[in-house]
Amino acid sequence: MKKSDNNLIITFNAAGVFIAYAMLAISLWLAPVNIATKGYWAIGILFLSLSLVNFVKYRFDDRLREDRIQRLEEAKNEKLLEDYVTEKDA
Repeated sequence: MKKSDNNLIITFNAAGVFIAYAMLAISLWLAPVNIATKGYWAIGILFLSLSLVNFVKYRFDDRLREDRIQRLEEAKNEKLLEDYVTEKDA
């Protein structure tokens, strides 16, 4: 995928998140409960959002870590094969 495709997807997802939060805010505002309950719900929404951001970040970091380890293993194997082939030729 091209960089512009990624930007389009990111923009589309950001718009979806913004619309979802706007709709949540409207429903929270119009809910027929007292202000304390609305505040409690808002705090729950905030903490859920923070948890989801952290969850995605840690999954992304874990994938990057696994990718780095795999690249190191491939480089190590390539070096071993190269050393083995050069020893055979000598």
